[in-house]
Amino acid sequence: MHTDIDKNIRHITNIYSNCGDFIKREFFISKDKKIKTCLIYIDSLVNSKMLNQFVIQPLMLNSNLNSEKGDSLLYDIKRSFITASDLKDTDDFDQVNNAVLSGDTALFVDTCQNAIIISSKGWPSRGVQAPETEVVVQGPKEAFSESLRVNTTLIRRRIRDLNLKVHQLKLGTRSQTDVALMYISDIVRTNVLEELLKRLNDINIDAVMDSGYIEQLIQDHWISPFPQTQVTERPDKAAAAILEGRIAIISDNSPFAVIVPSCFNVFFQSSEDYYQNFEIMSFVRVLRYFCAFISFLLSGLYISISIFNPSMIPLHLALKMSAARESVPFPPVIEVLFMELAFELLREAGIRLPGAVGSTIGIVGGLIIGQAAVEAGLVSPIVVIVVALTGISSFAIPHISLVSGFRIVKYLVIILSAMWGIYGFWLAFILILCHLSSMNSFGIPYMYPFCSGELNNFIDMEDSLIRFPIFAMNKLPIFANTKNSNRFKIKPRKGR
Repeated sequence: MHTDIDKNIRHITNIYSNCGDFIKREFFISKDKKIKTCLIYIDSLVNSKMLNQFVIQPLMLNSNLNSEKGDSLLYDIKRSFITASDLKDTDDFDQVNNAVLSGDTALFVDTCQNAIIISSKGWPSRGVQAPETEVVVQGPKEAFSESLRVNTTLIRRRIRDLNLKVHQLKLGTRSQTDVALMYISDIVRTNVLEELLKRLNDINIDAVMDSGYIEQLIQDHWISPFPQTQVTERPDKAAAAILEGRIAIISDNSPFAVIVPSCFNVFFQSSEDYYQNFEIMSFVRVLRYFCAFISFLLSGLYISISIFNPSMIPLHLALKMSAARESVPFPPVIEVLFMELAFELLREAGIRLPGAVGSTIGIVGGLIIGQAAVEAGLVSPIVVIVVALTGISSFAIPHISLVSGFRIVKYLVIILSAMWGIYGFWLAFILILCHLSSMNSFGIPYMYPFCSGELNNFIDMEDSLIRFPIFAMNKLPIFANTKNSNRFKIKPRKGR
């Protein structure tokens, strides 16, 4: 960077040539108006009112600025004239360009080798709204937005701890996306934090458009259909995970936070589980696990029994099923695949269409197609019931990424069941179970605490298939380091 402001202006102008939203504002300051200055910024990324009120007006209208040169002039401008709160200076053009493209403003002053970077971000944002994918009856109604600073603020509102750290870095050689890691320094596992930073620093990609990019690039087992990082749009859920010793990855331009490490059990936990009594929420959690098995096993079980092992069905039910299938020209596996794919089409169509229309298409389309298929003799009524139960059960799982994994492995169960009957069904189930048991997330076994529970003295069983009372869960889970694992100490009230 040069001390001659004209050379700096020419250099910057060449860099931002053919950029219609680039703004260059030149003016003179000091008592005799002899010192040339220049502001550069990107239109619509900055707060124009803030620039006018706290930067331009104080410099142009104040006549107390002496015509000194060099660093002393820059020091006086920063100390006594610019009233903006966040200022820093640099002599590196790369830092200037990164700041300008992030919504800040750069001020060049003649005879000064450094430029002043003024925090002036003011781009349009969606603001804080209610969550759409993780709706709860009882609990906060706030969701993350696309603004990184808004999202970190929503978490800081919930965790007012000096040990809550926000480690910020940039990803994407062209997008230069701001990414923040939020964790509590005295309970996070140091090895997990170091491994996460290593994986993030190893990412060499031109742009990060959403946190989903990061989620895919840092996972341990890329070939697995099951999620290995937890994604949430709820600040309270992210804050609760941080308090357990986990790390939340907040990406600019994304309304979802990525939480690591994660295991199979956390995908069945909802924020609402901890806002209501443990009895009802334990029942609901058991129901979620039951629905998870139904969502990917029921179709294969029906095929294996109806084709290879009909003797397992009670006689009266078998006669009814046989009578219902009398006019169907296709084997059960074709029926199931036809209805499963039709349900997938309805699901995707309902997502892509506007809200009111999408729900109507899902309900009416399902009824019409199912009824028409039965009347046309393409499928039997029992297959419609089986596929409907499979679909409804998948909606009971609170994490959409886990649902997607079950949607994929469901077809493995169907194919093996159609090939080898009940043996194929159990083979598919064992293969899936072995696959899940073989995975880990940043060193934590994926099926923990159902396997390797002894790593933390089976403490995490208190919040697994059933949820213990709040006062009983007084130890942090395995995600936290062992030096600071106490959560709280409380005794239940008498008579409770």
